[in-house]
Amino acid sequence: MKQNIFGYSRLVLWLTMAALAPALAGCFPAAVVGIGAGALMVADRRISETYLADEAIEVRANNRLNEMFGTATHINVTSYNRMVLLSGECLSQEAKAQAERIVATVPNVKSISNELLVAQASTLSGRSQDSFITSKVKARFVDYHSFSANHVKVVTEWGTVFLLGLVTQKEADAAVDIARTTGGVQKVVRLFEIISQEEADRLDIRANTNPSPKSN
Repeated sequence: MKQNIFGYSRLVLWLTMAALAPALAGCFPAAVVGIGAGALMVADRRISETYLADEAIEVRANNRLNEMFGTATHINVTSYNRMVLLSGECLSQEAKAQAERIVATVPNVKSISNELLVAQASTLSGRSQDSFITSKVKARFVDYHSFSANHVKVVTEWGTVFLLGLVTQKEADAAVDIARTTGGVQKVVRLFEIISQEEADRLDIRANTNPSPKSN
């Protein structure tokens, strides 16, 4: 039992440091940050083309939103299998609707879940707490061994955990159950794309043969 607790603590610390890697990039040599990123390279159920499309969607959407709103809003764009999650805060219902319209113009976007809150932008301490919750949820995914933690994307805003991924119904239910019983989690929102066990097995075999560049 003691070994599991220590292992869990180390994993939480590692995931927290990985989440902070972009912020630390300016403080440490690039090689050090690169080592951390390389350690996170894992197989992904998305094909490489879709993975790269998701990366491009996030970059383009963020650029367009920044051009429109600047620092007046705090909007996070997460794309998984071309299904986009908008999370964070904006100042009005009109801004929320406008943000969705802007993202809808980005090539390859299949659908949008607009979970923006009409509120002042969250504080840095609030965002740090959300990042810590995300790290705890991911660590518990690994600890429970119910499914591969690499298959579920976790995003946290104001204590609400959004779960994305290509998963079976059993994997989805397990992920939700683990997330909702994690300390600090106020609510869990399912944004999964449910696939059959046969499809999951096929994707896993392909991913292990041709792993994606990194985990998203």
